[in-house]
Amino acid sequence: MSQNNLIKRQAAEDFSRARAKETFTQIMYFLDSRKNKLLSLDDVRNILKPKNESYKGLRTVPVNLIVGSEGRYQDFNKYFLPKSDHLRSRWERVDEARLSDIILPPIQLYEIGGVYFVRDGNHRVSVARAQGVEMVDAELISLSTEIQLTPDMTLEELTNKLLLYEKETFYKKTGFEELTGFNDLNFSIPGRYDVLYEHIEVHKYYMNQTREDEVSFDEALVSWYSNVYAPINNIITEKKLCSLFPERTASDLYIWIVKHWDSLKKKYGLHYSVKDAVRDFSSRYGRQRATLPDLVKTFFSRFTGKKN
Repeated sequence: MSQNNLIKRQAAEDFSRARAKETFTQIMYFLDSRKNKLLSLDDVRNILKPKNESYKGLRTVPVNLIVGSEGRYQDFNKYFLPKSDHLRSRWERVDEARLSDIILPPIQLYEIGGVYFVRDGNHRVSVARAQGVEMVDAELISLSTEIQLTPDMTLEELTNKLLLYEKETFYKKTGFEELTGFNDLNFSIPGRYDVLYEHIEVHKYYMNQTREDEVSFDEALVSWYSNVYAPINNIITEKKLCSLFPERTASDLYIWIVKHWDSLKKKYGLHYSVKDAVRDFSSRYGRQRATLPDLVKTFFSRFTGKKN
């Protein structure tokens, strides 16, 4: 058998082995498939919203820190193992080049938070990872962020880390806990602490309209918390509104209720009360609580396959 045929056979065996490993990882992560997913650069960008990017030139990077892709994240799992046989032809050609000692061009990567995403060269990364290659040459573009990522991080974990960072930054910037004694400003969506800061600034502006001396930010924050946030938060707690909005926090609901209240005041007048706004918001958008008869009906239909 010719050397060329031997290389082709070896590449075919390498791909089949990589596919078998990918099938095994599907079984291993059956209960939580999110942990087996390759990250999408667009998803990470949408969460972190990097403000700047800079060209870093040619670098040597660790293969195990390449955790995602710009466009081919659905074709490979988190270990860059191929998820479909339709990748075989191109994957084997790249492997054949490796087996023939043919030097391929550097891959192109984005760096963000200490990990890397493939811009071009997904199959080369897949082959390198499957063959145990530790370092690869890459042309690098860096995206700026304060959040550090780890190779095993899921999108949910990244979101939670960003939310914690935003909370710590907001509390440190404003002295919120020291001024109010409240440490339960938690959000399920990034970017909301900036909205709270704007609310305090607007409250400060209106306070200044009736004062000759300049209102300090600290004074405005305490006034906003006592006269705006806390009363609405108390209503949310008393009415158990979080049960109508699963996976959302009381602070999430505060943001939405204030926005809804503003729209209702524009429609019906400034006299429209916050309690009425809360009632209208929950009836319009809340997931209604199931009554006991409803639960019985649901159980009966699922158990028997019949509608009661």
